Amino acid sequence: MLQKLHIQNYAIIDEIEIAFSPRLNIITGETGAGKSILMGALSLILGERADTSVLLKNDKKCFIEGFFKIDDKKEIKQFLKEHELDEETELVLRREIAANGKSRAFINDTPATLQQLKQLASLLVDLHQQFDTLELGDTDFQREVIDALANNTARVEAYQNLYTEWLQAKKELGVLQQQKASFNKEADYNQFLFDELNEINLQENELEELDNELKMLSNSEGIKTALSRVYFDLKESEQPVVTLLKQLVNQLNAYAAYHPDLQGIIERLLSAQIEIQDIAGEVDRINDAVNYDEKRIEWINERLAIGYKLLKKHGLQNTNELLQLQQGLEQKLQAVLNIDDAIINQEKKVASLQDEANKQAEEISKARNKQAKPLEEKVNELLAQVGMPNARLKVEIKETALNNFGKDNIELLFDANKSNRFEPIRKVASGGELSRLMLCIKSLVAQSINLPTMIFDEIDTGISGEAAKQVGAIMKGLAGSRQIICITHQPQIAGKANAHFFVYKEIKDEAVKTNIRLLNDDERITAIAKMLSGEKPSAAALESAREMMN
Repeated sequence: MLQKLHIQNYAIIDEIEIAFSPRLNIITGETGAGKSILMGALSLILGERADTSVLLKNDKKCFIEGFFKIDDKKEIKQFLKEHELDEETELVLRREIAANGKSRAFINDTPATLQQLKQLASLLVDLHQQFDTLELGDTDFQREVIDALANNTARVEAYQNLYTEWLQAKKELGVLQQQKASFNKEADYNQFLFDELNEINLQENELEELDNELKMLSNSEGIKTALSRVYFDLKESEQPVVTLLKQLVNQLNAYAAYHPDLQGIIERLLSAQIEIQDIAGEVDRINDAVNYDEKRIEWINERLAIGYKLLKKHGLQNTNELLQLQQGLEQKLQAVLNIDDAIINQEKKVASLQDEANKQAEEISKARNKQAKPLEEKVNELLAQVGMPNARLKVEIKETALNNFGKDNIELLFDANKSNRFEPIRKVASGGELSRLMLCIKSLVAQSINLPTMIFDEIDTGISGEAAKQVGAIMKGLAGSRQIICITHQPQIAGKANAHFFVYKEIKDEAVKTNIRLLNDDERITAIAKMLSGEKPSAAALESAREMMN
């Protein structure tokens, strides 16, 4: 509920403060007095955009602040918690517009974005302005009306989550199918490349090792000659190195006791002798292993030729890169086999989600269809009350493909003259008819959507007399369980007010300013009488005003 509205330096408003009643608040005043300016200021704290043209004085900022009582409304508390905003018993929304045009928004003194302000405002206020009747012809609004009456909010939210999951599953299936098509195009070529690599059956570092072996075999005769010479010199010559070292040890042994350093030299010579003997044995072993093998050389050349050809073909440098390529090709070929299974599983998932989405959409549709007839009857009854006895509303629900809101196409059809020629509202209803039709629908929807405050800006356009009286009665009924704020030119509606505010212009500091005041009972009688008969109301007008108030 909007308890108080404080406006400063906005348009032709210097500074005003309005304390609203929790029931029916009526705002009246001459045309051009500034009633719509109030709505413009209010819309700023409800998240609308602003510009510097709204500033009355360019040397100070514009300031609009709304104080709301939220009681224990769970949706609002949840919103505050999710956005880490202070939770208090009183909710304060504020907009500030600086002279340079910079706008700032606050929720309970915490800076907020316009989007946050707009989201929160949607939980607090339903603002109906003069041109909002156009949304009555919008199919989204019409669907929302039916869903509100059918208490479909939770069902639609659950369905939308499932619908989104189904769309995502379909998208993933499409990706798999595209992958399969791509795999199939490349599969034969990949199989050929894999078979080529698999046939040669390379081992890790094989080409490099074969290249080294080939060099060794090609030089085997020279290697054997060198090894034989070394072995001969170490062990079999006329004065072998091993024998010479042994003789040197024997010569020094005779004098080892006479010099302390000789024993160390002897030990080192013995160590060298053992090492030389071991080297001679290793040289002999290598010499025996090195043999010229023409067939082996031929086989290595053939294998290297195939290996080098593959390296050049694929632009690679070594054996291990070829093995990595082979492994990658094997994975691609395996993926071709696996993707069929993946597609089958994904198709099952898509079908399952679609079945569940259809079931949930069917439940939503049943609830909508169940409300169609009662809505028609109640709206038609209210239309008669507001001076449209020949008008008829018809709800048309047609099944469509699954979409984000179910599988229904909802259209509200209208016949203004009992012609039984129902057409979409947007095509046939006049401005005045739309206003009254919107009021009738909102009065029904309000019972399903617990909005604490509803605001109507001249929704009574194009009506008068008994119709206006019935519009006032409907608003009075709505105000029994929520706050209503209504700008009106109709005395029949003004007479129903719990609080009657009068907007007027005054000259202040040689400038025209808009102001507002709460009327007492006597002032209300005079104001309503003026609405009936002009600036100087007659006694009959004054009496009629009293009757309207009573």
